[in-house]
Amino acid sequence: MVMKEAAEEHDGRRDVTVTVEPALPVQQHRLPLSNLDLLLPPLDVSLFFCYLHPAPTAIALKEALAKTLVAYYPLAGEVVANGDGEPELLCSGRGVDFTETAAAGVELREVRLGAVDEGVEKLVPVKKTGVTMAVKLSKFTCGGAVVGCTFDHRVCDAYSFNMFLVAWAAAARGSSAPPPPDPCFRRSLVAPRDTPHRRAPSTDALINRLFSPRSAAPPPPPAAAGSVNRIYRIAAEDIAALKASAGPGRTKMEAFTALLWQLCARAASPRQSQCCMGVVVDGRTRMFPDGAMKAYFGNVLTIPYGVIGSEDLRCMALADVADDVHRWVAEAATGDHFRGLVDWVEALRPKPAAARAYLGGTGGNEAMACIVSSGMSFPVGKADFGTGLPAFASYHFPWPAGAGYVMPMPSARGNGDWVVYVHVAPEVAKVMEESTVFQALVNSYAFE
Repeated sequence: MVMKEAAEEHDGRRDVTVTVEPALPVQQHRLPLSNLDLLLPPLDVSLFFCYLHPAPTAIALKEALAKTLVAYYPLAGEVVANGDGEPELLCSGRGVDFTETAAAGVELREVRLGAVDEGVEKLVPVKKTGVTMAVKLSKFTCGGAVVGCTFDHRVCDAYSFNMFLVAWAAAARGSSAPPPPDPCFRRSLVAPRDTPHRRAPSTDALINRLFSPRSAAPPPPPAAAGSVNRIYRIAAEDIAALKASAGPGRTKMEAFTALLWQLCARAASPRQSQCCMGVVVDGRTRMFPDGAMKAYFGNVLTIPYGVIGSEDLRCMALADVADDVHRWVAEAATGDHFRGLVDWVEALRPKPAAARAYLGGTGGNEAMACIVSSGMSFPVGKADFGTGLPAFASYHFPWPAGAGYVMPMPSARGNGDWVVYVHVAPEVAKVMEESTVFQALVNSYAFE
């Protein structure tokens, strides 16, 4: 199971790293990334689970990880370049780096989770370049612990990694329940069509609006000086009130996105006359309504967006903004769009593409830009590694792009509250904190 071990000293604590291999040998082979995977730039995504005493042990986590990597073998591999310079997966069974550390003299309840840059940054592993995944177990004097993970977004999306997390936790529990279905790596599900397919002009127009060859893309908005990372909470009753304000037929996520779009407009500088809001859309059920992609492991994403003048947004009713969000999300949430996007990438290869929402969309690099990615499928209620459910959990995604990034997810309390991870410019965080919806995350909420 363990291939090698290394120890390092950091700020007076001793970090021990071992490499956990799959419990069964992996026949080395290369797994191409799909055309939808190739839309993702090199980005690492992190998440963490906080457990009060008794917490999962390193031995139990590593043994279960080795078992789970048998089915999820790409996570034990590496991202390498093919002959055309494109990334692909080397499924070598290299293993996952697992770091164990102890926070001497510190209790878990003392970690300031809401102040992410101060409290959370040390709880998630820094993944080596090329490696697909890393794990970190941080132990505290109270007997609590934090399990942190980091994975390469080019390999899979959050939906896929959630499948892995559920399977890993089930293996750690030795659950007698039927095991989760094995992941599906059938690239044929997202392969380009064999014969040239004439796409509808509206399909082509939407793809060209949402994506661009990277060489032809406008320069990205300048990264906000000192972008901040925060975790907020939203009470269930505030979510319900927000949905009601957005009007009949609008979802909670549409209402949330509309509110965030208006808050970004309030924070926009005079130079940022346009405000771009993007939403990450999963295409599994759009491409295969029959559920054929339910267990598909990889990226199946598109990012539609809307652009409205910042001044106009400030004056609009929330319901009108939510209607606009619904309109442009629905345009992209179709099987035709995703299949057309696969074909579009194929015609472009090996040249890389970029999502225009990151770049301010049609508002250009002068626009205030933000992306919303729903984390509502985050399996916080299934992350029991044998000692009970986590007291708190969140994503952590401090990406280097100039656009903001916001990810709402269910609270570990299971009471309908949301936890919201935020990576935005300081002025956006200030406006969010001045609203009555986003509440500061205090430890008494997380560890009550």
